[in-house]
Amino acid sequence: MNRLDRDYQQLLRDIIDYGVDKMDRTGTGTKSLFGYTIRHNMQEGFPLLTTKKMAWKSLVTELLWFLKGDTNIKYLLDNDCNIWNGDAFKNYWEHNKMQSNPKWLKPVTYSNGNVGAELYNMEEFINKIKTDDEFAKKWGELGPIYGKQWRQWSFEAGELNKGGVDQIKNLINDIKTNPDSRRLMVNAWNVGELNQMVLPPCHYGFQVYTRELNLDERIDIYNGSRVPMNRSSDYFHEHMDSYGIPRRAISLMWNQRSVDTFLGLPFNIASYGLLLLMIADEVNMVPDELIGNLGDVHIYLNHIEQAKEQIKREPFDLPTVHVRDGIFCSSINDVILEDYQSHPSIKAPLSN
Repeated sequence: MNRLDRDYQQLLRDIIDYGVDKMDRTGTGTKSLFGYTIRHNMQEGFPLLTTKKMAWKSLVTELLWFLKGDTNIKYLLDNDCNIWNGDAFKNYWEHNKMQSNPKWLKPVTYSNGNVGAELYNMEEFINKIKTDDEFAKKWGELGPIYGKQWRQWSFEAGELNKGGVDQIKNLINDIKTNPDSRRLMVNAWNVGELNQMVLPPCHYGFQVYTRELNLDERIDIYNGSRVPMNRSSDYFHEHMDSYGIPRRAISLMWNQRSVDTFLGLPFNIASYGLLLLMIADEVNMVPDELIGNLGDVHIYLNHIEQAKEQIKREPFDLPTVHVRDGIFCSSINDVILEDYQSHPSIKAPLSN
């Protein structure tokens, strides 16, 4: 049974029926609720919504980008992922609208023969990032956002690409050496660097939790046909250890301050579901629960009709996903999506 799509559709209904009207930084306007929790049992399937087609390759590419510690959209563009283009372009426009440095502008010749310079439009800007390394280094950079905080957390502002704490590496080590720790956390809300980011983190931290699997759970994984009878539970556990059967299950809970429920949340759910799979593979544990703690949960006013369309759709069964090389897989080819059936995509504008 696909409970995830049903729960998501209920959230859309709740916001439409009970949300309050609020303005926002984009000027678009929203209907908003405060405080919501999404829970998904990973044994029921991979949490990729089926009531609209999801941009799977973009989703995977963005997560790999975070895990690389990268903060420049050049990698995303080289892999046909465009979800951060608007933020980079807005940053470029705001810093160059006074046209003070022609180095970053487009040279033009006007009809009267005079020579000048203008800002690149969005299409020209993206092409410039793809083809001009100097331009890409300057204006493809988004500041110390997720990837930098996950892999190079620093205690002094301005230390981009100068080392720092690798929170992902530390997390994996701590799970392996102290799996019952209550400090298995990664944080992206670095208050000393928020003013350098093109957008402060919406999903600002996550925590993992592990538990021991009982014997029945391990036998289910093992598929008990090979398990000898009339032996002690210690024997069974040791026997399954020899086959690499996990001894623990692992759950992940993320916290999100601001939730674009129609466009962003389906991405967030699947992205953290994939991160949980990757961590589980890395530490040889079974993916258990995925939990999202959501703060300002909103639907933009220009997404209302699209949300109503999605609410009417009947969910399909959830797909399955397999990963290779754990948390450090380097290619989208290391992430395999199987049996994904969905309704068509629903287009909606992105507010930057």
